[in-house]
Amino acid sequence: MNHLPEVEKLRACTERHYNCAQSLLVPFRDVTGLSEEESDRLGNLFGSGMHHGGLCGTITSATMILSLAGYGKDVSTALIKDFRNNHGSLQCRDLLAASAGRGVPRKTHCDGLVFEITRYLDEVLSRK
Repeated sequence: MNHLPEVEKLRACTERHYNCAQSLLVPFRDVTGLSEEESDRLGNLFGSGMHHGGLCGTITSATMILSLAGYGKDVSTALIKDFRNNHGSLQCRDLLAASAGRGVPRKTHCDGLVFEITRYLDEVLSRK
């Protein structure tokens, strides 16, 4: 599986903004069984940590994708643990503050997380 080209295309789109959650849910519709429109609508309110800096939308959408693909808590827990270990937090506000402190622009930071989670999901899903 390689969803990265479609994810990169959505993140580069200038006609409209695909938030982090939509940027994962739309390309992984082949896994979730959702239509493109359903995936887009489902992810709409999960970007920017549900619009208040809460749980990162990449984690929210990744757990939805894993759940719809038939995976259980063990895989979801591993993803969450790895993400927290790699980034220090699951909270959008903390992740953005840390990247800003390193001088990384918001879009660059968020793109990196979306691409990282895409590769993670593709790896996990390819083992099934």
